[in-house]
Amino acid sequence: MQTKDGMNYAPQGKPNPVVAKGEFAFAAIALDHGHIYGMCNGLIEAGADLVAVYDPDPAKVEAFVKKFPQAKAASSEAEILNDPSIKLIAGAAVPSERCALGLRAMDHGKDYFTDKTPFTTLEQVEQARAKAKETGKKYMVYYSERLHVESAVFAGQLIEQGAIGRVVQVIGFGPHRLNAPSRPEWFFQHEKYGGILCDIGSHQIEQFLYFTGAKDAQVLHSKIANYNNKDYPELEDFGDATLVADNGATNYFRVDWLTPEGLGTWGDGRMTILGTEGYIEIRKYIDIARDPQGDHLYLVNKEGEKHYSLKGQVGYPFFGQLILDCINRTENAMTQEHAFKAGELCIKAQMQAVRVE
Repeated sequence: MQTKDGMNYAPQGKPNPVVAKGEFAFAAIALDHGHIYGMCNGLIEAGADLVAVYDPDPAKVEAFVKKFPQAKAASSEAEILNDPSIKLIAGAAVPSERCALGLRAMDHGKDYFTDKTPFTTLEQVEQARAKAKETGKKYMVYYSERLHVESAVFAGQLIEQGAIGRVVQVIGFGPHRLNAPSRPEWFFQHEKYGGILCDIGSHQIEQFLYFTGAKDAQVLHSKIANYNNKDYPELEDFGDATLVADNGATNYFRVDWLTPEGLGTWGDGRMTILGTEGYIEIRKYIDIARDPQGDHLYLVNKEGEKHYSLKGQVGYPFFGQLILDCINRTENAMTQEHAFKAGELCIKAQMQAVRVE
């Protein structure tokens, strides 16, 4: 698995199928971001059958089929959308194009699973909300920094069990390595990637809503900057924001493209979750200068201090839950409104951000 570059970070877990072979077919459309590999890994491990792929770039399709030979290269997007046997479309399009692909998939009777960020404008959020209501189809989002990180999954389980009481604050750090020469052109075009708070900030806001159990939140303050990448004037390499939830919980997060070359992975993602009866710290991808392996969780509560090393211990239940939600029309993996609200709030944080240098 690629650990130097977050764009191609595709976690692999243990197979844990929730359906029989042939019971749930899905296809991949739009291979613009490497997260499509992690999305497909998760669904396949949960028992879904990857049957087809389409992208207008033959080189992207060739690389994808090399990794997933079971996927037939389709001649067009329409070939996949018009196939009634395909239940779900997984896509990692250019961010500004993700909503439009989702609307087309839902219009063709498919559930949709997109890479984050799911939207780049508030108009897109409203279009997707309306389409979900009209069609009854799902518009689900790959918020991978929670869904595909075992320490984050375990943190959610601890919170649900009451290990730290009521969650009152979440502090998140989401640094990423830029690797500018390897990035596609759209990555540096603000209209296409949406801005740093809209893009990688979406992970942080989603986790805040999830860990606090909030249904809504207000962005109190947000900032953006381009401190160190003047060759790319539309890039923002730093952003932060402060939010307060409808249940009184608060959030601060920072995201950046300033990861130094000496770090052993693409970003030292961390989160501290404060509760009324304890706190949790997650070190997601590395424990610097101590353990190159990630998925460390530290818990402090009335029982004492505990350290958990969780790599390979927890799994990724979201993907199986998503498949069953699509079959049974339930909302156990993630509610539709939660997926939309996280996408909406990251756009609001971006829109009202103060630019600093």
